Formats: sequence, structure tokens, C-alpha cells
Amino acid sequence: MFDALTDKLNGVFARLGNKGRLTEADVDEALREVRMALLEADVNFRVARDFVARIRERAVGEDVLKSISPGQQVIKITNDALVEILGGGVHRLESDTKQPSVILMVGLNGAGKTTASAKLAKHLKQLGQASVLVASDLQRPAAIQQLDTLGKQVDVAVYKDTSSRDTVKVARDGVKRASELNAAWAIVDTAGRFQIDDELMKELEEVKKAVSPIETLLVVDAMTGQDAVQAAQEFHERIGLTGLILSKMDGDARGGAALSITSVTGVPIKFMGTGEGIDALEQFYPDRLASRILGMGDMLTFIEKAQTTFDETQVVELEKKIRQSTFDLEDFLGQLQQLKKMGPISQVLEMLPGFSAMKGKLPTDQLDDSHLQRTEAIIYSMTPDERRKPEMIGGSRRKRIARGSGTTPQDVNQLLNQFRQAQKMMRQLMGGGKSSKKMRRLMQQQGDFTKMGR
Repeated sequence: MFDALTDKLNGVFARLGNKGRLTEADVDEALREVRMALLEADVNFRVARDFVARIRERAVGEDVLKSISPGQQVIKITNDALVEILGGGVHRLESDTKQPSVILMVGLNGAGKTTASAKLAKHLKQLGQASVLVASDLQRPAAIQQLDTLGKQVDVAVYKDTSSRDTVKVARDGVKRASELNAAWAIVDTAGRFQIDDELMKELEEVKKAVSPIETLLVVDAMTGQDAVQAAQEFHERIGLTGLILSKMDGDARGGAALSITSVTGVPIKFMGTGEGIDALEQFYPDRLASRILGMGDMLTFIEKAQTTFDETQVVELEKKIRQSTFDLEDFLGQLQQLKKMGPISQVLEMLPGFSAMKGKLPTDQLDDSHLQRTEAIIYSMTPDERRKPEMIGGSRRKRIARGSGTTPQDVNQLLNQFRQAQKMMRQLMGGGKSSKKMRRLMQQQGDFTKMGR
């Protein structure tokens, strides 16, 4: 996400940071570059203009220009301004006083609305809140079947009525069914269109009146940039939105929609779709996204993802194995598989502070899941004894493992060397004192062992 914009902003601020003192001319020159970077990222031109003006107003002052670290002050001001344009409104889901709380999902065809509905149900389930998915998209062929399949995948009840052609009745009956099941939420999936038309809006107005949703969420494709912003404006003016879900954020290298949509429409972003996986939905936090855009990582989201992947029992058992020097390649494989549950490796790494600065120095194949897949293939090609006692792997075994995994003996050797280095490092960290305590704290709070998978 935002790769191009992050790189350009980092370049601008690096040049500012290299100057001991800043003048108004220095700030103006930097802000011209920032404005160009925003426009190239497909940010709405009014939003870009106001954003730069906001930064200049705060940055061009005696307190900043004559401070000990003016470059860092400008970065902080930029971060605050980013949070402001990404903010606006409540970013968490509102719940109704009576159950179920109804969420009406709306959007254009192709934005990923049905998938987003299932992802949202999975997200709520992880919070311990039951949902019922209501299949009221009666226009698109196979929409009901798709939602039914996704519902089974996330183990969430789906209400469907394949015999009815009355969208309003299906939506109303679906909410009633959610009430009968004592579900906390009813998520109503509605029909989309290839363009906003009067027929669609009238139907949505009728459905909204029938089910009285506490949340009306528009799903928009982040990759469509300003078209997404325009669609959000039109939906909001006609039916009244309470929030947005930006889908396909993982494919949006520019970020124009995310940076413009709330400022233009006044509607808050509530969630981001960050991949095709059913778990690839993140709650939206303006401060966290601003931090990512500026290349400062997002440790809070990293910790939350790690905590949902690694439980305390696993961490304790892992620490015990490391202390007793019994940590082997079987355990290493298990940790790689846990890491994959956190999402694509490139997205996980983006959350680590400083990653954007070193990204260009790393081999390309270590920034995608192919590196993990190759490591898995090598370990799977070993015998159980070889995984438990990797020191027994000699030249002939390396050749056999390489043939079985479709790699080279050099790849096998590299993995074994990395594993030995990791073992040595972890024994040192677990040996006692401050380093030991720090390691345990990192593992418990962040699932930090997953860094071995890089």
C-alpha cells in the first residue's frame, strides 16, 4: 500500500532532515514536492491543496524553524495533518440498543461487496459477536450462492430465499431470522450495479426503510481512485452513509481514494480490505495508516495480528524449547505457518518501523510469499529425523532434499546456515539478564519470533 507515495515523501523528508536549519524557502520547496507526490497518487486536488496549506501554516513559524530538529518537527506536523484528513467521524462500528444491529452493505458491482460482507462477519465473530448474513442481492447471478459459500467458510449463518424476487421482503425476513437466532448483527448484502442509477437507489431506499440499519456501509474499490470518491459522494447524497469499506487496498500503490474520500464526503472509513483471504480485513485507524504512509510502521496492528495468531501457551512452549536447545526445524516450520496466517509477508513487514527505508536493499524474493514457500518445500522434503537433527544433513542428503523440493543444494545450505544462526542468537537472548527479559516480553506481546521467517 502507498509504496510510491511513501518513497517520495521519505525522500523529501530525508533531504529536510539533512539540513541543520530550515528556512521558509526550504519548507516551500519541500511542500511543492509533497503536493506533486499527492497529485501523482491521485489525491483529490482540493484535498492536496488544503493539506499542503495546513502543513505550511504550522511549519513556517519561529518555534519550528529555529528548533533543534526542524526536519523532525515538519514530519510530525505532516503526520498530524495526515491523521486529520484521514479522520472525520467515528471509525468503529456503532451498535443498536436492540438486537440485532443491522448493517446495510451497498456498492457498485465489482467492488467486492459480498466478500466484504463475509469478511466483516468473520471480524465480528473473532470479537465474540454472532452475525447472520442476509442474501438480498437478487439481481446478480450466483450472488446468493457466493454468499452461502462464504458463510460456510467463516461458519456464519446465511439467510436466503431463492424463491422470492422481493428484495425488501428478503431483507426484512433476514433481519427477523437474525433476531430469532439471538445474533448481535444482521449483515444485509444488497445488489450492486455497474453504474449508479435511479432504480438501484430506489431499491436501496426501500430496503433501508424496511430494516432501519444502524450502519450503512459503502464498499468501494480503492484502486479506482477518484471514481471511488465520486461514487461515495453520490451514494451518500441519496441514501446517507455512515461509513466506508475500502476494498483491494493491497493493490492500491497510490492511495488517492483513501486520502481523499473522507475529506470530500465527510464519511469515515471503517475498514480496509487488505487481500483476498477471508481474514484480510483491518479496522481503520487514521493514526496507524498515517504512520504507514510516512514509513514509520504500524506496531499496534502488528501486535494485534500476532496476538490473534500466537497464543500464550505456544509462546511458553517455544521459549522452553529454545532454553533447552531442543528447538528444531519442525518447530521452525510451525512458526512459518503461523506467520503466514498474519497475511502476505510484504504487508507484515510494512508494519515494522524502518522497513520502508531498507526495503530497496533486500532481495525481491524475500519480500513476497515465495521465500516462505521455498523454505516450506525444503523442510517438507526432509525426513522427520533430519528435521529434528539438522546437523545430520550432509552433502548427499542436501542433494536429495534439493531434488525433492525443486531447489538447489545451495538453497538448502543457506536455510541450514540461517537456522543455526537463529538458534545461536536465541540461546544468547534467552541466557538471562536484560536481553532475556526483553526477548520474552517481545515474544509475549508481539509474537516476535515470526521475524525469523524473513
